[in-house]
Amino acid sequence: MFKKVLIATDLSPASDALIEQLEGLRAYGATECLLVQFLNMQTSVSMALTYSSDVMENSLQSQEEVLRNQGFTVESKTVAGLPKKEICRLASEEGCSVIVVGARKESLVREQFFGGLAHDLIHHCRTPILLIRLEEQTRDGEVCVEPLACNVSNHIVFPTDFSENAEHAFAVLKNMVADGARQLTLAHVVDKHTIRPEVEDRVEEYKQRAVERLEQMKAELASHDHVAVEIQVSVGVPSAEILRLVRELPAQLVVMGSQGRSFVQELFLGSVSHNVARHAESSVLLIPMDK
Repeated sequence: MFKKVLIATDLSPASDALIEQLEGLRAYGATECLLVQFLNMQTSVSMALTYSSDVMENSLQSQEEVLRNQGFTVESKTVAGLPKKEICRLASEEGCSVIVVGARKESLVREQFFGGLAHDLIHHCRTPILLIRLEEQTRDGEVCVEPLACNVSNHIVFPTDFSENAEHAFAVLKNMVADGARQLTLAHVVDKHTIRPEVEDRVEEYKQRAVERLEQMKAELASHDHVAVEIQVSVGVPSAEILRLVRELPAQLVVMGSQGRSFVQELFLGSVSHNVARHAESSVLLIPMDK
């Protein structure tokens, strides 16, 4: 399913941690990695003051070796330009199935590459994006960056609003199940902000309808006897309910469409998928609509 993977990397410990987490993608058919190091004008000047070209090349080669040891064939590129633009262009031109980038939870200001870039890609790319969740750990008095547990074959949460994009994302989820995903939770949140006062007494009816639709989706997965599927329906603020569910299960991966029923409105107000991508304690796979 994810035959060719584009991995965005820099020279930080965060990118090393990211690279070490990718072997699980082989379960979903990934065999090739395009390892891309991006240098814009600002980072080029900064790196020139800190690293020699030999150090940069050795770092890239070290990451290539890790990926080859995981069983991938690897091609690497160093590209100058605006990262979000170049990543989207390369992913399209190279036929990549998914873009992988590291992202700390709520890390919009602490590190540009693994915070701002992930956010930019969500808004601009038409290729699925896998955000590997990273966190800071203190070991022996030193701060290091390590990935959270992310075995992408383990517990997956699939939130759906039953929109067209969610249906498209469900098709991807079905392929993941066929490739070996073992535990799923299908979830829907009845958005309390959309319930008008005159229909408040029908909330239980809305929940029951959601359960019925989720049961139909569960039935579509029934041919795969290796997977356990649970259903969760709640009422509240969708992003908050999804984040709570991911935390309480706990889940290792969220798979969801990257836009819901009202994309223009969400673009200004902050969409559910973007909020989950920023704040979830698990990694997140966002599936955009086809053009």
